[in-house]
This record gives sequence, structure tokens and C-alpha cells, in this order.
Amino acid sequence: MNMEFKRKLPIPKDIKEMFPISPEYQAKREARDKEIKEIFSGKSDRFLLIIGPCSADNEEAVLDYLSRLRKVQDKVEDKICIIPRVYTNKPRTTGTGYKGMLHQPDPNATEDMLKGIITVRETYIRAMKETEFFCADEILYPENYRYLSDVLSYVAVGARSVENQFHRLTASGLDIPVGMKNPTSGDFSVMMNSLIAAQSSHTFIYRNWEVESQGNPYAHVILRGYMNKRGQSLPNYHYEDLRTVCDMYLKSDLENPSIIVDTNHANSGKKYLEQIRISREVIQSRKFSKDIGKMVKGLMIESYIKDGCQPIDGEVYGQSITDPCLGWEKTEKLIYDIAEWV
Repeated sequence: MNMEFKRKLPIPKDIKEMFPISPEYQAKREARDKEIKEIFSGKSDRFLLIIGPCSADNEEAVLDYLSRLRKVQDKVEDKICIIPRVYTNKPRTTGTGYKGMLHQPDPNATEDMLKGIITVRETYIRAMKETEFFCADEILYPENYRYLSDVLSYVAVGARSVENQFHRLTASGLDIPVGMKNPTSGDFSVMMNSLIAAQSSHTFIYRNWEVESQGNPYAHVILRGYMNKRGQSLPNYHYEDLRTVCDMYLKSDLENPSIIVDTNHANSGKKYLEQIRISREVIQSRKFSKDIGKMVKGLMIESYIKDGCQPIDGEVYGQSITDPCLGWEKTEKLIYDIAEWV
């Protein structure tokens, strides 16, 4: 093989024993997971916000951001359930660029996967202890989920991974909600097929074990826009798009029909300020259609401490080194506005 086997990494069980969570936080996480599932099942009418940095590139800045988010969550608790985005591994279109905290705990240092695994777990444990948030991440490497299976409350399968068999089967075996993004082509049928797979039972190989999944009834749609054949970003958050997905759900046998709208990426053309307008439009669409009102459960928003983005070697505290994000002042106002709109 044309690769160097550098070192064997500890198995998830070993890492969990080295960096455990207490029974107290296990119980708190289970309670939060129940709240989130009740939103997807329709038992709760609270609105979900999956919100946070494009990538978690600096542990201290991320915890600073979460502490600010905690104060806002406490004020809008009756209407909004916040799940912080703490994305620690990043898909890269060409395979180059910053791949996230998992690869580089220090963005300016060389890649160190073992240090990355430990840093990621420690970051999530700090988030629990310091802010009592249980966070969201992306399943980029399905087998790595076991390192974090006791600390995450939500995961997403990205647009480049949603057609992958292993991602779909892994999603079917998780006990938390999994958002399946539409593929970069924008094909809704691919996205819906991924939900059928994720909500079904399967036998497959996972971490050298033959496993049987039970199916995940909380697997759901994330609309993130798409790219046309000319490489142009096109949105799919408009009323007509939401209506189309609702109709596809109504014709299916899928459980807990739910839609999350990603307000950035191709929906905004990566024009991060557009997320404010898109949020308002999606919430307005919920008011014009009973089905959309029931099925659109929330928004995914990219937000950090400082507006915009910077190069990987930038020195602006709390500013994204990947996609541009809304800064804190705009984020705080937007959350309060959303609490009024819903």
C-alpha cells in the first residue's frame, strides 16, 4: 500500500476511560437528548437552533463563545432549544486546507491525530462542565463517532458523505438525531433515499465487529443549497423547496418528518450576512403552510465571536479560519429575533 502506518491509535473505550464523564453529566445528557427528540417527534413545539462556528479551531475561543450562548439560551429557553455547533473535523472539497481540530488541535502546527482525538474529547467535556451544553458535530469519519458517543447530542452527515453507504448505515445505528444534508448536486431523491437507509435496520461491519443496527427514527433532512453544473451556488430554502420536501415526506413511510434549514453554505452563497434574511424567510414560510410549520423544526447557523473569516495563520481572536460566520453581536440579536418570530 502507498501509505505509512505511523502508529496504532487507542480504541474509543480506552480514551473514554482516560477522559470519563460523571454519572451526573450522563443523566443531564440523557435528559437533553430526550428534549431534542421530543422536538423532532412533534411532542414539543420549541424551535431548534444548531448554531456555532464553521469549525472549532481554538478551544478557548469556542468555550468563550459557548459561555455567551449559554446566557442567551437561558433567556429564550421556553421557545428555543440551542444545540451548539462544535465541528471538529471538516470535509475539504480538494482534500487540502484546515481539516479541523481532530487533525490539527493547533492550526499552525503539524497534524497529530492522537492529540486531536484527546483535544476534541476534552473540549466537549469542558463544554458540558462549563456551560452544560451538549453539542453537535459532523460525522466525517463514521468509525470515530465512538470516541464521542457519550458526549454528543446531535450529528450531521455532510453533503459530500450523504450518498456513502457506510455513513448511512452508521446513522442507522445511532441513538441521537442525525441530519442528512442534501448532496451538492441538490438531488432531493438522494437525500430522501439516505433517510430510508438511516431509518432502517442493517447488518454491517463497524470497527471490526459484525453489528446489527435498529434504525434511527430521528434521521431527518438538512437543506443546505446546492451547486449547478457551472459551479454556481443555488438555494433550496424557499417556500417552494420546503413544500416539495414536505410533499416527499407525506408520500413516504418515514418517521418523524423533519427539516432543518442550513442558512449558510450554498443557501447563502457563503455570504454570511444573508443568514439573517434567510432565517426570517424560513420562519415566514412556516406560517403560510401547516405542513411546513410542522416539519421545519429549526435552523443551522454559522456564527462565531467576530464577523467574517481570516487565513489559517490569522491572529483575530474568535474569527473563523474556514467559512465566514456571523459575529456575536449579530448572532445575539438574531436569536432574540427568532424567539419573537416563532
